[in-house]
Amino acid sequence: MPYKNIEIGEKQVVQQSALKQSQFYRGFSTVDPTRTENTLFDFDIIKQDILNHFNTRKGERVMNPGFGSVIWSLLMEPLTEEIRTILKEDIEAICNFDPRVVPTQLDVVEYDSGFLIEITLQLVGTNQSSNMRLTFDQKVGLTVQ
Repeated sequence: MPYKNIEIGEKQVVQQSALKQSQFYRGFSTVDPTRTENTLFDFDIIKQDILNHFNTRKGERVMNPGFGSVIWSLLMEPLTEEIRTILKEDIEAICNFDPRVVPTQLDVVEYDSGFLIEITLQLVGTNQSSNMRLTFDQKVGLTVQ
């Protein structure tokens, strides 16, 4: 990492690291109490925004009943082709709601008490991609793996 020399006074030299310029997006989140830093960058803030969308049930948001996910209403349903199609359309709509990323791959798997969803997101305008693995469970709720 390049360093910049700064002269203070006559002969004192302090080395300072240059700022990182590769961060496209920056945001703030206090959801995770284990994090010491509340500032999130790039995929971390995008994933947090998408998780917030998934954690909201469709119709729950005041003045915006179209915001949220239908997954919570479908957890007790068997994964038929019709339900799989509804889930995929809902997940794609949530991912496409965020203009910073494009979903490139989506898998929905049923297990005993819920759904396992794997999403690959690509940052718009770059070749950077990241995976999200979400478990929607009837008893536990939403967990990120």
